[in-house]
Amino acid sequence: MLRLIGKRIAMSVPLLLIVSLLIFGLQALIPGDAARTILGENATPQTVAALRDQLGLNEPWAERYGHWLLDAVHGDLGTSIISGVDVMSGLSGRLGVTLSLLVPSMLLSAVVGIALGFASAARGGLLGRFIDVVSLLGFALPSFWIALILVAVLAERAGLLPATGYTAFGESPLGWLKSITLPVLALSLHGITAVAKQTRDTVMEVMEADYVRFLKANGIGTMSLQFRHILRNAAIPVVTSLGLVAVGMLSGAVFIENVFVLPGLGTLATQATLDHDVPVILGVGVVLTLAVIVINLLIDVAYGLLNPKVRTT
Repeated sequence: MLRLIGKRIAMSVPLLLIVSLLIFGLQALIPGDAARTILGENATPQTVAALRDQLGLNEPWAERYGHWLLDAVHGDLGTSIISGVDVMSGLSGRLGVTLSLLVPSMLLSAVVGIALGFASAARGGLLGRFIDVVSLLGFALPSFWIALILVAVLAERAGLLPATGYTAFGESPLGWLKSITLPVLALSLHGITAVAKQTRDTVMEVMEADYVRFLKANGIGTMSLQFRHILRNAAIPVVTSLGLVAVGMLSGAVFIENVFVLPGLGTLATQATLDHDVPVILGVGVVLTLAVIVINLLIDVAYGLLNPKVRTT
């Protein structure tokens, strides 16, 4: 298992390099730059050129990336061109907000999705058809559209929850819960349907296996059969689905944070892109890439716990 984890960590290094290189290159293709953003549209070309030179934006593309990469290797992600704030400090201040959105959404998707999918496979009938319909809706409707509907119904009309804003847990646990409820619901609906559909299909396939029929014929208890044998053997595809859902939530969080005006990494990335603030964009990209690496690593660990054969690969 340790060798597997070591291999995955070693493979993540070139991934981080490729992602940062792509972000830096794609940002260079976007019209405009930070100097024009700072000075405004009415600034003279001479003033913009002088500020570009001061900020180092006139240096060759490869040289600028090399400087950033050298500093990043030593743990320095640079300084925001617009605000002058250290990028690491800016990211740490917003990471908690994004985690407050992602972690509950992932837990809700896992618990509710697995419960619905397993119940649907075990009982079938109307519940199974309901899961199929809801799954289609969950795949078809984008998260930001669901977020707007929730705001219109539960926040604007019913007045049950705040439509925008974020309250830190330390300030008010109840206020924190209210501020993340709608964003979590909007972000997790797709995850719940995806996990429920995968769980239902996989459990139904396992229930048709010969060894399950053999266990039934030998009088094994229903609870033991369902949880020790059926659900355990169906777990690996479900874990894979959970990993894909978690990675998808990273991108979905960008839209959800902007809809609900949450001061997380998503809104920071959006604003930094509009401002052409390259160090901040690179910092957010590195953090999100690390999150993907951690998710994949957790999936590999789960594989090893569920299937001992994986530990030796």
